Amino acid sequence: MELFQNTPLWVALFSIFFAQFVKIPIHYLMNRKLNWSLFTSTGGMPSSHSAAVTSLATAIGFEHGLDSSIFALAAIFSIITMFDASGVRFQAGQQAIVINQMREDFRLLVQTTRDWPKKDGQQKIEELKTLLGHKPSEVYAGALTGILISVFLYTVIL
Repeated sequence: MELFQNTPLWVALFSIFFAQFVKIPIHYLMNRKLNWSLFTSTGGMPSSHSAAVTSLATAIGFEHGLDSSIFALAAIFSIITMFDASGVRFQAGQQAIVINQMREDFRLLVQTTRDWPKKDGQQKIEELKTLLGHKPSEVYAGALTGILISVFLYTVIL
């Protein structure tokens, strides 16, 4: 099957898995806590989105040349993806932090102003996910990871 011979695709997928996995030891070194759920979560260092799109663009550059229109498409796609990861998604995470705090403050206000008996089976409202996007340093690290993985695989292994 031709799909299994699509090297840029496999390099990009490898970059995603590598970036997701490396978040675990980085988090451990920073916090001294082992958190395996980081492998499947968004956000964090390095950005797997950035690693994926930059390794894909680099691999396409190797296969089709830096002057090809397909490389231009991949490069622009990478820039937009990284901008979104560090801009819109990061700000959405910041808003989630504020909303979660407002919800907690409101809950405390209600508890202190009247007797609010808890009913059996009452479900706790889940907090909004706050780690949605990336800091610019996480995007940069992800981009560098993706480029290095592609360069390494194309120059040393393939």
